[in-house]
Amino acid sequence: MLNKKEQRLRRSRQTRARIAQLRVARLTVFRSNQHIYASVISEDGSRVLATASTVEKEVREQLGAGKGGNVAAAAIVGKRIAEKAKAAGVEKVAFDRSGFAYHGRVKALAEAAREGGLQF
Repeated sequence: MLNKKEQRLRRSRQTRARIAQLRVARLTVFRSNQHIYASVISEDGSRVLATASTVEKEVREQLGAGKGGNVAAAAIVGKRIAEKAKAAGVEKVAFDRSGFAYHGRVKALAEAAREGGLQF
């Protein structure tokens, strides 16, 4: 019997195998109880092209103390990752939700990244 974390990791492996066949950069998301992190990884998976998270100083100043684990914080991170990815020359990505449900903070980050100009 798999526990909750093992089930999520199993789902993420399946998704990453499909994304690898697409040969596009991937926007990967990780969420913890207090923070959310996003990274754009190159097509071959060897380099991180851009990162954004709620632990960055600029984001913490916008949110206030202890507000990194909500939908508003995820939307800010989504906009920042879109800006950074476009600055790195990445327009099209595949969304890798790392086995998390497309709901709440993960959905807010994805929608904000789309509004910021990323295509997926």
